[in-house]
Amino acid sequence: MDAGENEIRLEKPATALRRGWTTGACATAGTKAALTALLTGDFPDPVEITLPKGETPSFALARETITDNHTMAGIIKDAGDDPDVTHGALVMASVRRLPEGTGIVFKAGIGVGTVTKNGLPIPVGEAAINPVPRRMMTEVVTALCAKHGIAPDIEIEIAIENGAELALQTWNPRLGIIGGLSVLGTTGIVHPYSCAAWIHSIHRGIDVARAEGFPHVLGATGSSSERTAQRFHGLSDLACLDMGDFAGGLLKYLRVHPVPRLTIAGGFAKMCKLAQGALDLHSGRSQVDMEWLAARAVELGADAVLQKRILSANTAMEALELTRDQGINLPSVIAVRARTTALETLRSAPVEVDVMVMDRAGALLAHAE
Repeated sequence: MDAGENEIRLEKPATALRRGWTTGACATAGTKAALTALLTGDFPDPVEITLPKGETPSFALARETITDNHTMAGIIKDAGDDPDVTHGALVMASVRRLPEGTGIVFKAGIGVGTVTKNGLPIPVGEAAINPVPRRMMTEVVTALCAKHGIAPDIEIEIAIENGAELALQTWNPRLGIIGGLSVLGTTGIVHPYSCAAWIHSIHRGIDVARAEGFPHVLGATGSSSERTAQRFHGLSDLACLDMGDFAGGLLKYLRVHPVPRLTIAGGFAKMCKLAQGALDLHSGRSQVDMEWLAARAVELGADAVLQKRILSANTAMEALELTRDQGINLPSVIAVRARTTALETLRSAPVEVDVMVMDRAGALLAHAE
């Protein structure tokens, strides 16, 4: 082990880092406050929402407007100690009633982007409001409308003050999200981004697993992948390590502190990066190499037309869909090569490794062991 690895492993955060709230959580709270005011004439302040894992935070309102058929509630985003470009931004939710039978409609207001390219979880032409925030807002609207005996025919417009300017500091323009930021979040909570703190927590998770005598641990890039892999292998919660983007931090520690078996699980794009040899899977520090991905597809039988389309694809997920259409099993080779990267990083450590590649919903696409 070199000195650099040893230094990283022993570093501890000086103080606990404060977590914050996602734009999706702020937008949901704003939606609940605005719709409550539309239906009752009064804004709840603070407004409480329920997050996907059951937490019930409250949000103070920073701005509010009300007319006969339109209300708006604004919330200042607090990202905690995370260096998030949207920390301190005003997230505004406006609601109005729509004709009967319209349903719930999402609209991008000023500072929220619109999707213009394929390969993202939201269709082209839609507001860049991701699936989990959409679901959270839909649940709030459905519940409130049911409480007041009306159909949930509501337009939700989300806006972010200075969002267009802030988006220039993100990957949104490159991904074809035009006009502003995305409304993101899968849990509603922003966990402070600190390499040292996160890697430290991974190491402590391994220490606990070893102390408890667990023969098998799981490192996943996200909650959907973790749930699927945990069920697949029948693992306890204590065997699940919050790997996130830090595959290298996990593997290098296991090299010296081995556990008999390791499962690595993640979405297609993250596992592509691992397959390419990247050990830090964060979007700001590693990218999927489309030339490399196209070459793997050619090895599996892709023709020149498909190769060209992959090279011009906007995201790894778009490339995956293109190969699926021609019956090419790209996830299988990604899983195998990601496993190879893991084994090479572990060197000769006595750790058996399997890799599971998932889609966005957590469904298993490929498994290499």
